[in-house]
Amino acid sequence: MASGKVRWSSMFVLGLAVAGLAAAYGQDAQKLKPVAENEPTSHAYRAKTVLGSKVSIDGDVSIGTVDDIVFTDDGYLEYLVVLSDNKLVTVPWEAAKFDFDKRTAIVSITPERYKAIPTYTVDRYPVFSAPTYRVETYKYYGLTPGQQRRAIRRELRDSTP
Repeated sequence: MASGKVRWSSMFVLGLAVAGLAAAYGQDAQKLKPVAENEPTSHAYRAKTVLGSKVSIDGDVSIGTVDDIVFTDDGYLEYLVVLSDNKLVTVPWEAAKFDFDKRTAIVSITPERYKAIPTYTVDRYPVFSAPTYRVETYKYYGLTPGQQRRAIRRELRDSTP
């Protein structure tokens, strides 16, 4: 990558990969620290920190917990799968604001709008990568697929000398 910059999403994916290895060897859930002193003071979080997190919507209404996370073919974190009353709901990663220390996520959507979102069960998962599914799911949350990734690419492009 140009001038040694690493995309945030790449760091997160790398953190999740390391988290999986650490989990396989029984390590405690904790923040991973940067390897070199001259690296930025950001944190990488383990998947265990996200899985099981409580999810709320506008009005501090609890809607469930994070049951799973879904990645795109190119390694970007695309969705949270939220478990609520034995049903699953897809939430775009971009729609959730995480507090990793408290293991909570807030999704800015009204309870009325949230009730309109289609649900599914572990027996019938949707095809997450289907273009119509992506567009429709993001639309419920007032988003467009890839919106944040385009902004990150623009920022990287504009900051590269």
